[in-house]
Amino acid sequence: MSTTASPSSARDVAPAKDAASSGHGNAPLPARASRSGPLAGTIEVPGDKSVSHRALIFGTLAVGETEITGLLEGEDVLNTARACAALGANVERLGPGAWRVHGVGVGGLQAPDGPLDFGNAGTGSRLMMGVVAGNPITATFDGDASLRKRPMRRILDPLEKMGVEVLDEAEGGRLPLTLRGPRDLIPITYESPVASAQIKSAVLLAGLGAPGETTLIEKEASRDHTERMLAHFGAEVRVEPHGAHGRKVTLKGRPELKPAPVRVPADPSSAAFPLVAALIVPGSEVTIRGVMTNPLRTGLLTTLQEMGAAIEFLDARTEGGESVADLRVRASALKGVDVPAARAPSMIDEYPVLAVAAACAQGTTRMRGLSELRVKESDRLAAVAAGLEAGGVAFAIEGDDLVVEGRGRVPGGGTVETHMDHRIAMSFLMMGLVAEKPMTIDDVSFIATSFPDFVPLMTGLGADIALAGDAA
Repeated sequence: MSTTASPSSARDVAPAKDAASSGHGNAPLPARASRSGPLAGTIEVPGDKSVSHRALIFGTLAVGETEITGLLEGEDVLNTARACAALGANVERLGPGAWRVHGVGVGGLQAPDGPLDFGNAGTGSRLMMGVVAGNPITATFDGDASLRKRPMRRILDPLEKMGVEVLDEAEGGRLPLTLRGPRDLIPITYESPVASAQIKSAVLLAGLGAPGETTLIEKEASRDHTERMLAHFGAEVRVEPHGAHGRKVTLKGRPELKPAPVRVPADPSSAAFPLVAALIVPGSEVTIRGVMTNPLRTGLLTTLQEMGAAIEFLDARTEGGESVADLRVRASALKGVDVPAARAPSMIDEYPVLAVAAACAQGTTRMRGLSELRVKESDRLAAVAAGLEAGGVAFAIEGDDLVVEGRGRVPGGGTVETHMDHRIAMSFLMMGLVAEKPMTIDDVSFIATSFPDFVPLMTGLGADIALAGDAA
């Protein structure tokens, strides 16, 4: 099935979903997770969301056809596919996870007919702002109620320095907002105020349309998928150390990107949920195939191993420029640890499920420097705290630190408000698998943004999860 630049035809690329994986805009879908027997099996989790967004975007910016396999077909990524089509690319779904993008080249985008609706996709919307900045077009960005709450000024500030006009924006630099790219973009050197792959990527993607060199400096290295994919598609990009933990990335603008096949590895952020479940449910052994092991994405694995987790890396290999391995995970007696703030960029999406692991450990776990959690799909720090409280787990928030008092047991019995956040929903479903009383999640429909088949995959391993209407 092919899609042209029409936003309506772009929706045709979305595979059908059942009620358990419905996206935003539908009635809430509660679920209940109860104490389970041992989890067992070998599974594959969806393709990495960060790489999936970028594969579609770089396919759009290349001249010619890019083949993508293993693409995550969650709502967030599908919204990026629709945006690419609305901007002039031909985006075609060939089969499950298999896509073809016929790109229009750097600077070749067309103005969309209507607003670009990114639903819940923070990554897709922010990266695409950088893409639009490199073209002399006007585009309006919008999203669901959750995305409209998320700050965009951190993206808009460097883009304005490059000559982009912000024609309209909601209060506080939020969506909906309208950008107009200049005819002559200005290359800049920009030091990011926080370690954010989204800021870095937006600046570098804009820099593709600027003459000369665009440089992004960060004090703490964030995930580097954009730099890797820039090189994979033929751009000239230099990555140098900066300070103790940072990086300096320099891009030569106005390249002709060449189509390159992309094999999307399994998402370590999605793998985190069955992985933690296997660690905390007694007697479990689960193997997860082909998980990305990029060192800028393995903070959770490092932390769990420090806690005493039995995680084996099998068949380590390289696929599509990214390191991957099969992970064999066995139930383990975990202990509390101190998680340094410097590790946050490599595991920023995994703190909610780490909090669940910490609740099941013996001793205190302190997670330091979590200010970025306050500006995710929800205020994740507050949402995690509320979830822990609903589960009867002792915790404290001290500044930007989360402190969890692990006692080796979780009373459970509460209801968790997800605030339209897929990771909160999945994390506390995992808590319910070991809680003394079931945990109820107010809405699991948003899991479709990143992991459409999460519930059937987990129940296939032996997890006791019941959706509304299925519960006794």
